[in-house]
Amino acid sequence: QVQLVESGGGLVQAGGSVRLSCAASGRTFSWYTREWFRQAPGKEREFVARINWSGGNTYYADSVKGRFTISKDNAKNTVYLQMNSLKPEDTAVYTCKIGASWGQGTQVTVSS
Repeated sequence: QVQLVESGGGLVQAGGSVRLSCAASGRTFSWYTREWFRQAPGKEREFVARINWSGGNTYYADSVKGRFTISKDNAKNTVYLQMNSLKPEDTAVYTCKIGASWGQGTQVTVSS
């Protein structure tokens, strides 16, 4: 059983930055891919970013490429999402996923 707790969300102005954290506990095997997803109001959940077990490979949705960076700290069992140059359309609930386990999500609101 894996437990995931996201933090770091909040209200930020357009052009600003936020760093999200996802702390994992339980059977979080290091080889699991770590991912971030988001869901905006009235829209379906969409993929944001992925990092593989070694941290050597990352993959991003086109909408965030060049602005967001996913990383992880194995010692802390935490995955991060650094979000820069935020836009109002980035407003969503951001959720992390490790293996088949999902966190509860953290709200990010970008004001124009």
